[in-house]
Amino acid sequence: MKSGSNLERVLQSGNFAVTGELGPPKSADPEVIRKKAGILKGHVDAANITDNQTAVVRLSSIAAGAIVMPLAVEPIIQMTCRDRNRIAIQSDLLGAAALGMKNLLCLTGDHQKFGNHPQSKGVFDLDSINLLKMVRDMRDEKKFQCGDEITGKEPRLFVGAAENPFADPFEFRALRLGKKIAAGADFIQTQLVYNVPKFAKWMEMVRELGLHEKCKILAGVGPIKSLGAARYMATKVPGLDVPDEIVARLKGAENVKAEGIKLCIDIIQQVREIKGVAGVHIMAIEWEEAVPEIAEGAGLLPRPQIAASEANMVAAE
Repeated sequence: MKSGSNLERVLQSGNFAVTGELGPPKSADPEVIRKKAGILKGHVDAANITDNQTAVVRLSSIAAGAIVMPLAVEPIIQMTCRDRNRIAIQSDLLGAAALGMKNLLCLTGDHQKFGNHPQSKGVFDLDSINLLKMVRDMRDEKKFQCGDEITGKEPRLFVGAAENPFADPFEFRALRLGKKIAAGADFIQTQLVYNVPKFAKWMEMVRELGLHEKCKILAGVGPIKSLGAARYMATKVPGLDVPDEIVARLKGAENVKAEGIKLCIDIIQQVREIKGVAGVHIMAIEWEEAVPEIAEGAGLLPRPQIAASEANMVAAE
């Protein structure tokens, strides 16, 4: 076991994993985090704590992770390259590990020009692939990025990354995934899947390279809250593939929110049948209330309780 986290145990045991997202508030109010954690509890195996998502200032992901841990919600701490150099990143990771956090998602980060401080200076000392390698070396080699030895306890982290199966050039996306796995990714969360046939084709290329056997892949899914949101995602969000039939389905619905949830459930059931998909990552940002209904409707409940010994036995087999 890399970290012994609940997420790692669920994946290693062969169970279909479910992760969610918890966005910290644009304030210092911990009750916002506790309320969201209460909604996600029991419906996901772990929850991403976003790191200043969309380059907007929010409560620290590590601080939010410390708040949710006593509430029986396991955090996946997001760490972006946008705001920190390698010194600060390594320091924060030591801090997160010391506080008991066991999962990490390595991201490049949305460019600061899209956020509420567009005049700020982006750091980008590392990219996501180099970040993955640095974290793996800290864990497995007990070495800082500079080569110095970690003389005490190393951060034991189950390390993840994001991947977009729909970005261009499509034919190279599986190869890019391979680079992240080679750098140290233990699990992958993908961009939102609405074009299931194209995602299935990407997974076919992933299997041809044997990457599904080296890393656990969680398909990104999410409910669409309104017809306007569907149209915006289809036309304005780079790297997101929302087919016309999805927009038409929501346009013809009497209750768009309910249909958006049903659509998400349908997609979960489809991607679950694709060989190599180890779980789903439910992205219902600022709509956490939809997650319990999605998890129940997709037959994902109850979530498994896996002992470390059980996961180790399955992994050994």
